[in-house]
Amino acid sequence: MIWTLAKKSFILLTTSRRPSKNTRTLCRDLSNTFPNVVRINRGKLSLDGVAEKALGLDAEKVIVIGKWRGDLGKIRFFRIGEKGLDVVLPLICVKGVRLRRDFEEKVSRERKMKSVAIAASERTSSEVKRLENVLSEFFNIPVFSLKEIYSTRIDAAMQISADAPNRIVITFKLIPDLVEVGPQIRVSHLVWELNR
Repeated sequence: MIWTLAKKSFILLTTSRRPSKNTRTLCRDLSNTFPNVVRINRGKLSLDGVAEKALGLDAEKVIVIGKWRGDLGKIRFFRIGEKGLDVVLPLICVKGVRLRRDFEEKVSRERKMKSVAIAASERTSSEVKRLENVLSEFFNIPVFSLKEIYSTRIDAAMQISADAPNRIVITFKLIPDLVEVGPQIRVSHLVWELNR
């Protein structure tokens, strides 16, 4: 299988205002996991200000990691549209995370992955498959079987699995050893439709 990138498209990653320590750390971990993600501190920027900042950096997409009840709460995806930020679904509601620092296999906090692919789930729900497809398109990364990943020079694999009915876990593992290094995101639920 051949995967080609039409062009390098950057994604701007930021937080909600007044982020918790865990939110900031998750942002740092994700910006070091995905090669095309640029992290900025949001400060007092409105969402329109975030869109302007993204345009200034030639980013085409934005991720905002928000908080709920003082800690991590949701991950929102956006495309830069003519009138600002256009929502890309699903909204990921976070139940909990394990950060890079929480894993036995320590990876330098600043180690940047050069390439990531999604390791396709073989036996899983249609919702997990749908999420794999959305994240593949959003991050512009391929979905490979594990066998295909081993035959490439991919640094890390993102795996999306259901560890229980209606409970999804997103993990990152180094290739070729499949050692989990984080971050690990436990999803409480996905929102595929927004009420207008």
